[in-house]
Amino acid sequence: MAPFRNILLNILVCFAVFTYCSSHECYNETCRTEYVPHGPLVHCKFLPLEFLNCSEPLNLNGNETRKKELGHGCLKYGGQKHEEIEFTGAVCSVLQGVECYGNKTFIKDGFPCIKYNGHYFVTTLIYSVLLGFLGMDRFCLGHTGTAVGKLLTLGGVGIWWIVDIVLLVNGMLTPDDGSNWVPYY
Repeated sequence: MAPFRNILLNILVCFAVFTYCSSHECYNETCRTEYVPHGPLVHCKFLPLEFLNCSEPLNLNGNETRKKELGHGCLKYGGQKHEEIEFTGAVCSVLQGVECYGNKTFIKDGFPCIKYNGHYFVTTLIYSVLLGFLGMDRFCLGHTGTAVGKLLTLGGVGIWWIVDIVLLVNGMLTPDDGSNWVPYY
């Protein structure tokens, strides 16, 4: 019975030491402050996004000095092509209950500077084809001034209506607030 009690006591001591040193790696009742890559804990910055709570990228409104100070943030939002989109870092924190090595709040790179405000391309195209002569497509995109003009002229007697369909298909008519089309998955 004594060997069983000793084994149980050793397990409890190891568990207590591991719990006490949760921010460090623990082996054989000793804690290490340096990272051990073959150890049981993954470095926090290598965790997948499923285990992180990340904030939206900061909108710096073109302030390059602020971006140099912070080291992350978006100078501009949007872009219709991949080459036009800026990528930046965002502040992420590890979800509660997830154990990892290192600082639990950090900056993770690779977030696109894109915002979505509920504008769907297919929906807008359907509005443009069916109700474009009344300016419905422009109202939906936030171009209210030109939408009223299109409404009063019945789509520029049909010419403006056709031109807007062509502009929409070619990607030259986009939401007024600078947001991107919401992708369908």
